[in-house]
Amino acid sequence: MTEFGKQLTALETPIPGMVVLELPVHGDSRGWFKENWQREKMTALGLPDFGPVQNNISFNDAVGTTRGIHAEPWDKWVSVATGRIFGAWVDLREGPSFGTVFTIELDPSRAIFVPRGVGNSYQTLEPDTAYTYLVNDHWSPDASYSFLNLADETVAIDWPIALSDVEISPKDLAHPRLADVTPIPPRKILVVGAGGQLGLALREEFAGEDHVEFATRAELDVADPGLVDARRWRDYGAIVNAAAYTAVDTAETPEGRRDAWASNVTGVAALARIAAENGLTLVHVSSDYVFDGSLERPYTEDDAISPLGVYGQTKAAGDAVVSAVPRHYIVRTSWVIGEGKNFVRTMASLAERGIDPKVVDDQVGRLTFTGDIARGIRHLLESGAASGIYNLTGGGEPTTWADIARRVFELTGHDAARITGVSTDEYFGAASAPVAPRPRNSVLDLSKITATGLSVADAAASLPAILNAST
Repeated sequence: MTEFGKQLTALETPIPGMVVLELPVHGDSRGWFKENWQREKMTALGLPDFGPVQNNISFNDAVGTTRGIHAEPWDKWVSVATGRIFGAWVDLREGPSFGTVFTIELDPSRAIFVPRGVGNSYQTLEPDTAYTYLVNDHWSPDASYSFLNLADETVAIDWPIALSDVEISPKDLAHPRLADVTPIPPRKILVVGAGGQLGLALREEFAGEDHVEFATRAELDVADPGLVDARRWRDYGAIVNAAAYTAVDTAETPEGRRDAWASNVTGVAALARIAAENGLTLVHVSSDYVFDGSLERPYTEDDAISPLGVYGQTKAAGDAVVSAVPRHYIVRTSWVIGEGKNFVRTMASLAERGIDPKVVDDQVGRLTFTGDIARGIRHLLESGAASGIYNLTGGGEPTTWADIARRVFELTGHDAARITGVSTDEYFGAASAPVAPRPRNSVLDLSKITATGLSVADAAASLPAILNAST
């Protein structure tokens, strides 16, 4: 008999991410009522906001009807509308919890959240039992499933009614034993813009991870109208947008302005739509150029944006679009150094060629190496940090471009006095082409991301190794 008057309570299980909920059921002589899924109350208890899109009902005539063990590539919210069942779940996901078993009886006053990849099965204990479940993907024959035999000796489920005495479909009887099960891999991560500096660093960071895919612009153009159908997006857990238009000076030209807005805003909006509609996490890389650099302290994630030029405006607009995605990380960085042409390589080359450059000395910030950005992105995705903006640069004392140039000269065995410091206005004073305004202060406060457990590398300490790798 259904128990009335329970308090809404969440109970953890041995299977990671799977949670049992005791549900309040209100009844009298006329019958009963319950809130089968109440998003606000249940997410407050720690359940994921899993975004159900389909509601299914399985009706069972006879006591002993047994179904499963099926692991689908979506999350489930499982409850009983009428009757009573013995439920058994087996973790069929890749990882250390593979093969973990949990069993419990469900009636209308008890429900369970079953994560993607956990095998689901049940046996009816009363006639005319209706078993309901919400899922966060539409059923598809193209989805990747995994199955386990109900009688598997390894997991040894203690069925209340012997399997020899119950109704089981021939298909369920033919499922493999645990040793032959194909584990469900984690949801895939797609890195867009995988041919650029950050994309190359992400390739290195996720090397050997089969669930991470990489796509260059030639392979996946975010401006393509067919993007929404380019993948079965529900198979993905996250999109990392490593693509961006970064030619800050060219962005001040008519053609550059169009290209910057197309890449940094229109393309980002397409990714944001896909992420929002499919429950994905969108990781987007932002810039110190969204600020005007007028503060006399490091910028926090909460400071008001005030971009000076077209590039900064497009990055600010892209940030606003991404912030509307329920699951997102905006990684704000500055002074990025990666593979290919960069400031460190240029200074090392000038030193070697005997050229004594003039370098700007009134802009302050910290170098950020693409490998550290990639490591930070991985940390955010795997740590489950709260959605939002996170500043991520190299650590240590802020410095100027001229000071960094002097350090590069020293590390390559050249005289740092060959560097002449000049103001930004003096440096660009004779330029014939458009020049984007630069923020004078690009120092970003790192306390928010370090509070998530990320150890930020000291930029000055990292420079020698980066320089050696570049030569």
